[in-house]
Amino acid sequence: MEASRYKRILSRGSLASVILMLSGCNSALLDPKGIIGIQEKELIITALLLMLIVVIPVILMTIYFAYRYRASNTDVEYAPEWSHSTKIEVVVWTIPIIIIAILATITWRSTHELEPSKAIVSDVKPMTIEVVSLDWKWLFIYPEHNIATVNYVAFPKDVPVTFKITSDNIMNAFFIPRLGSQIYAMPGMVTKLNLIANHEGDYKGIASNYSGEGFSQMKFTASAMPDRAAFLNWVQKVKASPDRIEDWEQYSSLAEPSVAAPVTLFSSIPPFLFSNIVTQHPGSMNCLSDNQG
Repeated sequence: MEASRYKRILSRGSLASVILMLSGCNSALLDPKGIIGIQEKELIITALLLMLIVVIPVILMTIYFAYRYRASNTDVEYAPEWSHSTKIEVVVWTIPIIIIAILATITWRSTHELEPSKAIVSDVKPMTIEVVSLDWKWLFIYPEHNIATVNYVAFPKDVPVTFKITSDNIMNAFFIPRLGSQIYAMPGMVTKLNLIANHEGDYKGIASNYSGEGFSQMKFTASAMPDRAAFLNWVQKVKASPDRIEDWEQYSSLAEPSVAAPVTLFSSIPPFLFSNIVTQHPGSMNCLSDNQG
C-alpha cells in the first residue's frame, strides 16, 4: 500500500512536470523572429541543458534515497561504516566546477557577441528609431522622416534597426521578446539597442520594468513589414495624419500619465525633440550630435 502510494505521487508529479514544460512551448523567447532572438534562445537552451546534467541526477537520487530509506521500509537498514569518501568528493566537486567553467566561457563570449549597442553586421543600411518611455505609453520618433507614433513601431524586415532609448521621467525597460534583448530606458540618458526582424509580422512589445499604476498595460506593437517599399507607404500614411506635435507644450501634454493609450500617428514633430527630451533633466548624459539621428 505504501509503495503504491509513492508511485501514484511520482506519476502525478511527472505528469504535472510534463504539462508545465509543454505549456511554455509557445513562449515568445522560444519562438524568436530575428537573429538576435535566435542566438539568445540557443544560449538559454544550452545553459539549461548544462545545468540539467546536475539537477536531474540530484532530483532522481533525492527521490530514490527518500523512498528507499523511509522509516516504514524495514527491509533496508541505513548504517554506513564510513564518514568520508574521496571518490565521492571528487565527483561532487569536479562535475559542477567543469559545468560552471563551461557556462562562464559561454556567458563571457555571448555577452560580448550580443552586446545590445553592438551594430548588427549586414549589407543593408540600418535605420534609426528613437524611443521615449512615458507614463504609461511608448513614443517612437523617426528622425529621418520627421514623424512619430504612440504604442506602435514599424520597420522593414531584414533591416537592422538601432533603437535609441530614453525615459521622460521614471526608469523603465524596453523589450520585444520575439526579437530579443531588453534594455533599460533612463531619464537623462540614452541607451542603444540593435535588433532585426527576419520574418514579417506583428510582435508584442512590453515595458519589462515596474513603473507604477499603468505598468501592466504599457504595451506596444512592433510591426515588421514585408520590405522597405511597404514601410515607406506606411510613412506616407503617417504623414497624412491630422495629429502633430508642434512644440514642447504639446509634447508635455502627451507625456501626461495615461493608461492603455490608443495608437496615435503624428505627421510632424519639432526639430531635435528627442535630444530636448533627454537634456530636460539636469546633469543629463547626452551627446547632441550623436542623438539627433
